[in-house]
Amino acid sequence: MSLKSILLVALGGAIGSVARFKMSGWVLHQTPNWRFPAGTLAVNIIGCLIAGLLAGMAVKEDVFTPEARVFLFTGLLGGFTTFSAFGLETLLLLKRGEAAVALANVVVSIVVGLAVAWLGYAITARSA
Repeated sequence: MSLKSILLVALGGAIGSVARFKMSGWVLHQTPNWRFPAGTLAVNIIGCLIAGLLAGMAVKEDVFTPEARVFLFTGLLGGFTTFSAFGLETLLLLKRGEAAVALANVVVSIVVGLAVAWLGYAITARSA
């Protein structure tokens, strides 16, 4: 991986992270009495939509250079939400006819993700 690629990912990630912070905060401000994590949901859905739009453009029109792809997909969207990568990778598995692998990706990601989040919380909460 070149230094240029690393810098593109870093720049995109910084922009995406700030965009996530601002978007999530704005949504939370609009929904102060909600118990549901609307800010995170909004970011994840918007990130998946943008990932799908950009991926469709990349395939249909071949409009992105490799550097632009690294900046947009890994950097910007990766900083905005890793859920967009999860959504896009699962979609691509489905498009390749690998429904079982796509389903496994969804189930394992959610179940294991929740389990290790619980484990990490339990470990640190116990020591506090």
